[in-house]
Amino acid sequence: MKASAVARLGFSSERHLDVVSRALEPEVGKPATLRSRESLEQDGLFLVLRVEAKDTAALRAALNAYLRWMNSVMQVLDVLEKHEDRLSVC
Repeated sequence: MKASAVARLGFSSERHLDVVSRALEPEVGKPATLRSRESLEQDGLFLVLRVEAKDTAALRAALNAYLRWMNSVMQVLDVLEKHEDRLSVC
């Protein structure tokens, strides 16, 4: 692998960290391409994403994909938390 990056992302709660980490486990476990490989680990309230890729284009694609997925999960959590009181009534 020729290109690598480490992203250390902080979370406001352990619950959010766990949800995002579990949501991404299938992607880390079975990558869509052989051009990059990724790993995730928890460090306190941080999620550490490590990406190694064959070239910078593959590195950029993998980083963008993981960051978008994380953002999507966080947006869903935000919506659910805002409507939590309504959901518990149903």
